[in-house]
Amino acid sequence: MKLVECVPNFSEGRDLEKIKAITREIEAVAGVRLLDVDPGASTNRTVVTFIGPPDAVAEAAFRAVARAAEVIDMRTHKGAHSRVGATDVCPFVPVSGVTMEDCVALAEALGARVAAELGIPVYLYEAAARRPERRNLATVRAGEYEGLPDKLKDPRWAPDFGDPVFNPKSGATVIGAREFLIAYNIDLNTRDRKLAHEIALSLRESGRAKRDKDGNVVKDKRGRTVKIPGKFKEVKSVGWYVEDYGLAQISVNFTNYKVTPIHAVFDEARRLAAKLGLRVTGSELVGLIPKEALLMAGRHYLAKQGKSPGVPEAELVRTAVRSLGLGDVVPFDPDKKIIEYQFREAGPSLAAMTLRGFADELSMDSPAPGGGSVAALCGALSAALAAMVANLTVGKKGYEAVAEEMTATAVRGQTLKDALLEAVDRDTRAFNKVMDAFRLPKATPEQAAEKERALEAANKEATLVPLEVLEQAVQAVALAKAAAAKGNRNSVSDAGVAGLVGWAAGEGAYDNILINLGSIRDAAFGARVRKRASALRKSLDRDAKAVRASVAKALASAG
Repeated sequence: MKLVECVPNFSEGRDLEKIKAITREIEAVAGVRLLDVDPGASTNRTVVTFIGPPDAVAEAAFRAVARAAEVIDMRTHKGAHSRVGATDVCPFVPVSGVTMEDCVALAEALGARVAAELGIPVYLYEAAARRPERRNLATVRAGEYEGLPDKLKDPRWAPDFGDPVFNPKSGATVIGAREFLIAYNIDLNTRDRKLAHEIALSLRESGRAKRDKDGNVVKDKRGRTVKIPGKFKEVKSVGWYVEDYGLAQISVNFTNYKVTPIHAVFDEARRLAAKLGLRVTGSELVGLIPKEALLMAGRHYLAKQGKSPGVPEAELVRTAVRSLGLGDVVPFDPDKKIIEYQFREAGPSLAAMTLRGFADELSMDSPAPGGGSVAALCGALSAALAAMVANLTVGKKGYEAVAEEMTATAVRGQTLKDALLEAVDRDTRAFNKVMDAFRLPKATPEQAAEKERALEAANKEATLVPLEVLEQAVQAVALAKAAAAKGNRNSVSDAGVAGLVGWAAGEGAYDNILINLGSIRDAAFGARVRKRASALRKSLDRDAKAVRASVAKALASAG
């Protein structure tokens, strides 16, 4: 599914009725999902996050910008955050099935429409920027709303869309396309904004102005300020005072958290704060965050504790939240703040059942859940057991030489476990789609053709799910093989069970592939799947035998 995120920032954070008027426009567009509304009274700014198919998101963005132009008057706006207009910034972010180029096209189309229909000058930034100097939002926003009348007179700052005419009520809007931006604030035990900003200067990529021994700013031959670079790439930061909390914060924007992760900046901020006699008391997330950013932090802090990072996802998230102090000034709810958690499947889940509940459901007179879901569950148990053995090995005396490999085994085991648990439900949903296709009418030639098409598509999906399970079962057994050969000797029987249930998962998935292929007319598809499944089955058998050999050898020596 094609999904785009949009994160407009509106220059209103105090009047809830005005904020609701804007967000209602977004919610009115079919297919769009409003994920988060985060108003700030001190900044007088609201960050809104919504997501959906590209065209629907673009329409929702325009309606929101138009409504903001009606209800917000920049002539009376005051707030702690820099801004240039009623809709200050409006970026599009690729989420799935969409490229950055697609988002640039959305930004350009929206910019043209906002300028033409609303009379608001528009600047493009980040990936949508038409000039290198306009990539950086801070550069485009320099001078803020108050400086716009003069800025628009400068030919170098003619807007990308619209006439260079000052709109006193709405200001200007900056529209663009970018990677996922994490807006994050680090809390300090001081009210002094200058101290917070001093730390921010050392953190951010742009750094600070170089000064001579007399404290004067150093200029180069062309009169430009000479900069001392900060420590972190893809990081923008400033210091400010937040009256609502009664403390100063280091406000940080991560433009690419994979280049500079949040935990690296948090740890460095703690070090720099201590040098100034300050203490970091926690942090705050504004808007949403990708799950991986918190998982990276969780692994980092577990590693610092000398523990294996190969633990369940929920534990990684808990570790990250506690270590970063994300509940310091406002409560942090992962279900509301992690973007992937907004798209969990609604309705009952087999994987969420108790063991007894699942077994009871399985035993009923219904064909689903059936062998496919059980095969996926066996695979999940195999991966979980391999991760357990690896975790029982890391940090143990005598296993130092394999600690790195066992850590990787535990981490990979958790990932496989989660994927296979999802497949428990995916297999049943795929089977139900086949049943739905069988129920379609076929009274007319058109209906019969549509039913045949639907059945073919449903049967292919019902085949591809167990093919994925087979692929993942092969990987799970490979982890069991490593755990049996190099893991904690006291847990070798657990590694053996991991190999056995992993093999059962793969064999069960293989059988489901074959039975589903019998209903598919596409011969080329069937040939490709059979070839792939046969190769995977050979790998499965080879590694399963290796697990048994390692276990037998270990048990023989123990006896």
